Amino acid sequence: MQTARNLFSYPLYWAECYGTADFLPMSRAEMDTLGWDSCDIIIISGDAYVDHPSFGMAVIGRLWESHGFRVGIIAQPNWTSKDDFLKLGKPNLFYAVSAGNMDSMINRYTADRKLRHDDAYTPDNIGGKRPDRAVLVYSQRCKEAYSDVPVLIGGIEASLRRMAHYDYWSDKVRRSVLFDSKADLLVYGNAERAVVEIAHRIARGEDMKNMLDIRGTAVNVPALPSGWEHRDSTSVDRPGKVDALPNPYLYDNTAESKDEAGCAGKTQTQHPEEQIIRFVSLTAKPEFILLPSYEKVRNDTVLYAHTSRVLHLETNPANARPLAQKHGDRYLWINPPAIPLQTEELDAVFELPFQRVPHPVYGKAKIPAYEMIRFSVNIMRGCFGGCTFCSITEHEGRWIQSRSEDSVIREIERIRDRTPGFTGIISDLGGPTANMYQLNCKSEEIHAKCRRLSCVYPTICKNLKTDHSATTRLYRRARELPGIKRIFIASGLRYDLAVEDPEYVQELVSHHVGGYLKIAPEHSEGGPLSKMMKPGMGTYDKFKDMFEKFSREAGKEQFLIPYFIAAHPGTTDEDMLNLALWLKANGFRADQVQAFYPSPMATATAMYFSGKNPLHRVGYKTENVYIPKGERQRRLHKAFLRYHDPDNWPLLRETLLRMGRAHLIGYGKKHLVPPTQPANHPSAKKFGSKLNPAGQTNKTRRKSNRKPYQPIAGQILTQHTGLPPRSHRPKNRKSAKN
Repeated sequence: MQTARNLFSYPLYWAECYGTADFLPMSRAEMDTLGWDSCDIIIISGDAYVDHPSFGMAVIGRLWESHGFRVGIIAQPNWTSKDDFLKLGKPNLFYAVSAGNMDSMINRYTADRKLRHDDAYTPDNIGGKRPDRAVLVYSQRCKEAYSDVPVLIGGIEASLRRMAHYDYWSDKVRRSVLFDSKADLLVYGNAERAVVEIAHRIARGEDMKNMLDIRGTAVNVPALPSGWEHRDSTSVDRPGKVDALPNPYLYDNTAESKDEAGCAGKTQTQHPEEQIIRFVSLTAKPEFILLPSYEKVRNDTVLYAHTSRVLHLETNPANARPLAQKHGDRYLWINPPAIPLQTEELDAVFELPFQRVPHPVYGKAKIPAYEMIRFSVNIMRGCFGGCTFCSITEHEGRWIQSRSEDSVIREIERIRDRTPGFTGIISDLGGPTANMYQLNCKSEEIHAKCRRLSCVYPTICKNLKTDHSATTRLYRRARELPGIKRIFIASGLRYDLAVEDPEYVQELVSHHVGGYLKIAPEHSEGGPLSKMMKPGMGTYDKFKDMFEKFSREAGKEQFLIPYFIAAHPGTTDEDMLNLALWLKANGFRADQVQAFYPSPMATATAMYFSGKNPLHRVGYKTENVYIPKGERQRRLHKAFLRYHDPDNWPLLRETLLRMGRAHLIGYGKKHLVPPTQPANHPSAKKFGSKLNPAGQTNKTRRKSNRKPYQPIAGQILTQHTGLPPRSHRPKNRKSAKN
């Protein structure tokens, strides 16, 4: 494993004499107050500026400030012209562009591609304050404002679009965002190491476009490096035997390969200075992997799935190799991920002088995303779970980076002493996953060689530490602090890890659950779970037993709130029906449901687009994955999760008949939906007498004084008796026997 320069070992830039700003300036007036004539770096962000370590612009801005740079912020600019991009003047070094803490398309559209009218990262939750594909638009406006100023793009939108990727909203494969944005350099992941090095090298006079040797970056180059060993991606993971379609990427001196090598050779001849020294080996052996080109993955779904698989196999910072992908007549060069931060470095980042409140320019406006994390503390980064539908691994990596216990305690004390409105309750001690704090591989040597996509699937790796004692100790120390009344755990819990340490579960259940604990089994059926890389329901049952046991011992009535996903790749109608029956048998009613959202670069998105399973070697004749697509089928899968909603009953009745499962239509405990609509439902007139085996209509069914089911506010799932409301049962009970 390579070592990295300490994040705070660089000589300070000359402008450090200006000191630390209360808030990074958002206007000329604030710059004047600070005595600045210009900014060295200007951050453009799609989020409102909240000076808090949970907001990317604040973390990166404060980090640059700690190195002596003058950093200004233009938050949520009007993108229809370049005017807002000029308001802080011309940056001395570069623009830094981010769409914000969320991908702008996911922020703006639902999983059904419907427009959202709110935005949690905007004052007063107002939607429409950032453009679609914000990184592209902001970068272009920066170039319009000052064409000679370099543009660095980063954040989760750029990170997950760093290579050719399937775009759900346009239903096609798009080029790397680096090409479409015309930016000079892209940083991906948690980019502290990269952005610090970039800033200091530009300050020394280097050209951003020539920085080809920085981990955690992607660059646009005219040709591939000479003197490096070229490995075609199909030699790393061959896409299988090809009959109907010729495989264009078997690197065995075929005409295709020769043509591309010749093209690269011509470019080297024309621009020899571009090829010498500029590429620096980041591994012991100078080699890179050539992926199928953008043009090929755009037109060949098998090659797309293959490319996704190779990318995910090359994510361990200790053994990942550079990746190259041709786009037209140029190449995308993706350097290996950055070396994870050491605990001391991560502590220092989180202890930068954040005000922990929104910029004063927003007045009394509420920013929902800030209100959610206002009294929470991030204790770690990364996730080794590898869930295929999640983008955390692709962005933050599989290595867990943990803060020290002392650093976390100091942050809790700062919240207690300085944050307005604090009442003694910490809303969360967590991160991407609540219980991966200080959990890593038992052996550094094994970890450095590992290429597993998940440390916990299909089973927990024998080399993974599962001792939660560090987390338990942190919880206990934190809740004993003076002025701290309660500490809740709101981050997602990996319950298959938790059951390995009953003492942790007891501590969690006894002291840190506020009546409900959210966990994510995601599905009940093996088919979908295998495509998600999630454990089976046996693990859920084991955790449920422990949860209920420790709740009883603590004298508390508490409930598990499980999350489920509809329409995930590999999920059939039969799978969703079985999940609905499981929900009813276990007394759950979904208040809200989540449909699979194909986010850029996720493994499940590659399944969605290609119909192949990149968790295994893919080929033209390998097994196809069933993909629930189309508005009607996605609506049906969501309807199964909300089987109790009368709005969904007509669709479910029709589907049950089609599936030959009419015996599930009725009024009994084992029936999924009743045969008629409620008398007061808008659809009663249309569907009231359909499919009624007892020959009844709504007019003949008795009424009841029983109160209708009321979901618990703010909860995704709530429990009920499993019986249908009295108003949905027939007069003649005998006709409804199971």
